Amino acid sequence: MAASSRSRRLLKLGLSTAAVGTLGGGYAHVKDTPWWSSLPPVRFGRAAIAVLLASADYKWSLRNLEYGTDEYRSTMKEVHQRSALRLRRMCSLNGGLFVKVGQHIASLDYLLPREYVSTFKVFHSSAPSTPLLRLKRVIFEEFGVPAEELFSELGEQLGVASLAQCHRGVLHDGRVVAVKIQHPDVRKNGYTDMSVIDLLVSGVSFVFPNFHFQWLAREVRANLPNELDFQQEARNQEKFSAMFKHLTFIKAPRVYWRYTSTRVLTMEFCDGGKLDDLDYIEKHQLPVDEISHKLGRMYSEMIFVTGYIHCDPHPGNVLVRRRRLSRRERREGRGREGEVEIVLLDHGLYTVLTEEFRMKYCRLWQALINKDLEAVRKYSEQLNAGQLYRLLASMICARAWDSIASGIDQAPMSQNELKRIRTNALMYLSEITQLLDTVPRQLVLILKTNDLLRSADHVLRASNHKQSLLTMSKCCLRAIGDHDIQRCSWWVGRVYVRLRTGWSVLMVSIYELWLNTARALGMAAL
Repeated sequence: MAASSRSRRLLKLGLSTAAVGTLGGGYAHVKDTPWWSSLPPVRFGRAAIAVLLASADYKWSLRNLEYGTDEYRSTMKEVHQRSALRLRRMCSLNGGLFVKVGQHIASLDYLLPREYVSTFKVFHSSAPSTPLLRLKRVIFEEFGVPAEELFSELGEQLGVASLAQCHRGVLHDGRVVAVKIQHPDVRKNGYTDMSVIDLLVSGVSFVFPNFHFQWLAREVRANLPNELDFQQEARNQEKFSAMFKHLTFIKAPRVYWRYTSTRVLTMEFCDGGKLDDLDYIEKHQLPVDEISHKLGRMYSEMIFVTGYIHCDPHPGNVLVRRRRLSRRERREGRGREGEVEIVLLDHGLYTVLTEEFRMKYCRLWQALINKDLEAVRKYSEQLNAGQLYRLLASMICARAWDSIASGIDQAPMSQNELKRIRTNALMYLSEITQLLDTVPRQLVLILKTNDLLRSADHVLRASNHKQSLLTMSKCCLRAIGDHDIQRCSWWVGRVYVRLRTGWSVLMVSIYELWLNTARALGMAAL
């Protein structure tokens, strides 16, 4: 049976190689022509050539080197960089779903080699664009009327993403809007590209049997239908606004349904600076620790309390600005004028955590904060980590195991610890990919979100290490308390759980207040 399976895999690889050989001659001539670029054979040819060249580079460059030596590590970094550049160029030429995969790779800091993460991060702020004239054809196809009948102006490009492009528009009644328009060929090419990615991932797994990248292909395939439906994104946007209205510092743009369809999303225009725009943040005197704290609060509420998680929080999708109160908000006393406001964009990808998974994750976080290593092992194994529970804990916290054992709240990450983590990510890449292939899909999305938040803290140079942990601790305690209350059949038990939870949250809040006071006094002394 195993021999038969291996034969089928060899046949697949052989057919793939033959196809690449057929297409290789025309590759250089059609690589920059939009019409040819939409043809599935051309897209497959580019991708297959890039993957085969990268695979051959690894095999050839490392063939005589002893694993784990300095020379091996140095050569591996060089091959990582060459392969990352080769694959990024292919993704940029193919566009669409390939750019989406590139963005996913760029978000897996601490999980994938640094060379890949840093090389693909360009897709967070820059992706292949589409001429406005072609986008207007999409509007006509969706609404049956020219774009000029819907918008008095449609001009300035606000941003380009993997699946869509956003332009500033003005409605005929004068309202300024942001119009998100799907790239013309994305829907047509999406599912074909997904099959190509599946095939290439199978080929990589065949050449490198110790590496498990199937989880990445599964993740993209599962998310694709929702991300191609902008009406679903609009519903997510409104659900988010309703669910988190108690957090007055968070905003999602209002949806204009009359001008929204499956491939066009029209929403309120929101100004502000991107999360990684340090010049804007400095110019408007936005405190970075407050930005970091509010971003952490928002995602802690999502992960631990509601289980409804925005899964694409890269810097291009998060704007920061000073809050301006509306007349209604002033009348109702909601929010504070001038406080930092987080504007969350791109609501196409959400995940809803099951109650069972959310509680396991909450218990695991509680164990990590309490230095309860036996509980860390127990709940990690319940999340299918098996004997790799230490690796999972390190991936969740982005801390070395010895830091977890001594308490992640004791000290922020040092440069030495960061260097060890990056070295381990290189040395244990096989185990990391194996783990990502076995843990629940919901956990993969949370790991992606965690890494993006840590990346934001790094860019902002935020210093509130303990503040972030305390914010997560309070949300975690509340979530566990609410869950335990629902399981109590007697009112005395419910009262006890409420008191226990309230006391625990109060103690954390008092400690948080003490830290903030000490920091303020320290700054005053300076």
